[in-house]
Amino acid sequence: MDEIIRQVNSPKELKKLNGRALNDYCCALRKFIIETVRSTGGHLASSLGAVELAVALHYVFDCPTDKILWDVGHQSYAHKIITGRAKQFDKLRQNGGISGFPKMSESEYDAFTMGHSSTSLSVGLGYARARDLSGDNYNIVSVIGDGAFTGGMAFEALNDIGATKAKMIIVLNDNKMSISKNVGAMSQYLSKLRLSGKYNKIKNTVKKGVLGIPLFGSHIYKALGKTKDGFKYLLQNNKMFEQMGIKYYGPIEGHNLKSLVEVFGHVKNEDGPVLVHIITNKGMGDAGAQSDPTKFHGVQPEDTRAEKLYSDVLGEFLCRESKNNDKIVAITAAMADGTGLCEFATEFPNRCYDVGIAEQHAVTLAAGLAAGGMKPYFAVYSTFLQRGYDQILHDVCINNLPVTFLIDRAGAVGSDGVTHQGIYDLSYLSSVPNMTVLAPKDGIEFLEMLKWSLGFNAPLAIRYPKSYGSTYSCAKIELGKWEKIKSANSPVYILCVGGRTLAAANEIANANIISARFVKPLDFEMLDEINKKGNLVITVEDGAVKGGFGQAVLCALNNAGLKCTVKNIGYGDEFLDNYSVRASLESAGISKDGIENTIKNFLNFMQ
Repeated sequence: MDEIIRQVNSPKELKKLNGRALNDYCCALRKFIIETVRSTGGHLASSLGAVELAVALHYVFDCPTDKILWDVGHQSYAHKIITGRAKQFDKLRQNGGISGFPKMSESEYDAFTMGHSSTSLSVGLGYARARDLSGDNYNIVSVIGDGAFTGGMAFEALNDIGATKAKMIIVLNDNKMSISKNVGAMSQYLSKLRLSGKYNKIKNTVKKGVLGIPLFGSHIYKALGKTKDGFKYLLQNNKMFEQMGIKYYGPIEGHNLKSLVEVFGHVKNEDGPVLVHIITNKGMGDAGAQSDPTKFHGVQPEDTRAEKLYSDVLGEFLCRESKNNDKIVAITAAMADGTGLCEFATEFPNRCYDVGIAEQHAVTLAAGLAAGGMKPYFAVYSTFLQRGYDQILHDVCINNLPVTFLIDRAGAVGSDGVTHQGIYDLSYLSSVPNMTVLAPKDGIEFLEMLKWSLGFNAPLAIRYPKSYGSTYSCAKIELGKWEKIKSANSPVYILCVGGRTLAAANEIANANIISARFVKPLDFEMLDEINKKGNLVITVEDGAVKGGFGQAVLCALNNAGLKCTVKNIGYGDEFLDNYSVRASLESAGISKDGIENTIKNFLNFMQ
């Protein structure tokens, strides 16, 4: 750790630096972030792009009295280091360490717990109104990326901010990227704004050159003036924010610390809402991250071993089947790479739709495609599908449309922590009429489910974690039918949802093991058989117990006349704030020891 990093443990100490020392500090921050993240894993490219921004904000504003809100939070590492957490960085995104996102319980400098996109403007406006109602006096800065601007919630907040003229500062961190390259009309609009920033430079250069021409320079410049207005209109006719009542500054070079300090020092005295548009480079300071920011968005620790990914199975399936089936289309919400759709997007660009960070729109777009006779597949992380719950219910399921949801990163997710855990999908999807829910035990079964989905003409969700290890044989997929993995002369039946739970249960010596691959509908025929024979039924799911698979099994057995004891294993009624998948599973009892303890406690009770 550089000495200058050790010296700055708070914004107060940062303010003692000036001139060259501030620029040296930015270089040291980048070096420290690169060295740490390559060891621990984390969000590298986005944080490297926001180093000068974080330094300038803390140099000008007085936190924690003033509030800085980092939308999503991918870019907040420099902020965390400035606010006294450098010594904890070797345990970034690890139990006992610090979160990779802003977290209110971690530091008074983290004004809000962040993790999902497009939220900082709404939070900022809430803070502004609370401040004004309370008669307080502090600044609010909402930092939001151009990728997050594709989310509808950001526009809802802008509409409210502009109408009410609340005093707050919006910093639009424009790096032309979300996780993947940005798409859509907002991205095109910001490109025009970036172009408009070049106008004055172009004008001054032309004027200087033309006026320098002997004798005729002034006459040529006057002639050019007749076309100048048209050129200026082309470059600068981008007044959306001003027309909404939000004063616009920019675009400004986001890696010029002096310019950032000057503009923030000015806008903090504005009475109404202000938007400062800065241009940054994702991955700045690291050649690899800057040339391929998508690859270096999330960096894994150096010792991470290769895994078999469900997304690879999905990508190969869609590419293969789409060659002979022109009804197949795919949708992503700015996550083509993570969900396995990149190759499909390349091969079938007219049938792969990246809607940006807009999950609500993605779900209803899929509904419209299905209503129009297409076969849509929406690939999305579990934690982000939560944002489209109403559209699932209202637009897909009420209309009983054949939309297939491919729910990646389901279950415990590890290092991204509390805001990204995919443990609620089973509960909310299973409660919606017309929805069928599946959970594969490995990539082989996932492929068979995908093939089966082609002929299924109703809403369907297939949920799975990022990767799988063990593989099993796979019986034919039939609607509502489970699979017996192991039979035993035992009164104990373990019903497993997904490969993680099956791996834990399969180590139990004397028990009947069943893969409950259909979470909804249940296999009522097999449940009836188990109810007659079993003394103990254990349900195991990598998801929340409340409203989940286990409670559905208990309800079904109760309705049929319960003749056995049912124990549910899964996550309890608290947020899963854990940075290790293994630790999360073990904490919920999803392990050999956890399941054996459940059996042992039952047997002791029976005696």
